[in-house]
Amino acid sequence: MTLAQRSRRARIAAHASWANTADRAGRTAPATASFLARFERQVDPLGVLEPGVREQMALHARRAYMLQLAERSAKARRKAASRAPGTSRRSAG
Repeated sequence: MTLAQRSRRARIAAHASWANTADRAGRTAPATASFLARFERQVDPLGVLEPGVREQMALHARRAYMLQLAERSAKARRKAASRAPGTSRRSAG
């Protein structure tokens, strides 16, 4: 099976799975909680901070992480655009 065929089959399976999921938030809740806990562990690995302080610090750590991702994404788009001018934009149709 080619990479394109595997990708297409995986996309079909993902859409079919989500089509059968009524509680979307419930389905993703464990992953979301794990993702957010990562930042709490990052800012307070020993668990000694007050919960409110830890939560605020984790919020800032998460925002910093997201901004870093955005910066890396923008850099990759700029690099791709400089390699092949005009081909990195998606068509409107």
